[in-house]
Amino acid sequence: MMKSALPGFVLLLLLLCSQSCGESGGEQETSVAQQSDVVEGRHLGCADWVLTELRELREMVHNLNRQAEEGKTTEQVAFGASLGPNGQQGPFNTEITLVYKHVFANAGNAYNPTTGIFTAPVKGVYYFSFSGHNVSSKPMGLRLMKNGQQMVTVYNHPAGSRHETATNGMNLLLEKGDHVYMRLRADTWIVDNANHHSTFIGHLLFPL
Repeated sequence: MMKSALPGFVLLLLLLCSQSCGESGGEQETSVAQQSDVVEGRHLGCADWVLTELRELREMVHNLNRQAEEGKTTEQVAFGASLGPNGQQGPFNTEITLVYKHVFANAGNAYNPTTGIFTAPVKGVYYFSFSGHNVSSKPMGLRLMKNGQQMVTVYNHPAGSRHETATNGMNLLLEKGDHVYMRLRADTWIVDNANHHSTFIGHLLFPL
């Protein structure tokens, strides 16, 4: 938008300059040599003014383009991952952070598939959701965490030996650098396979 408007702006500057330089500011009896000096000085002054305005305009356009690129980079944040074909995880006698290694998308690279932790690259409102699959011969407990505090949770109690899936999600206000991740409760388990039943997703709704 800004680049396409530059030619018109330059023409406007030249028009204003020509009008300014065309004004007569000398007396009728001014000599021809003196008039020539005055006109030449006016043209030089107008040229300097036009160059200064163009330099400032170019710098402004450069800054706007840079800000647009930075905004585009930080605001494209979305990921989706699953535990994948790793079979069951748990039960363990202590709580663990789940690492979703099978990544479907990771725009902005805010999710770390090595640690299972999402780090907010910019302050804003984000949406997260998760699903967990298990066989109900043992319980499943999942917690969506933000900086060490539970946001929302699901818990499947033992109930025979059937396949079950539980889901939950929430909008979260995050500061830049906040961490969001999933925890598996102690003495519970979660199951996944090539069908990707157990997932963790999130994306930036809007920056603040």
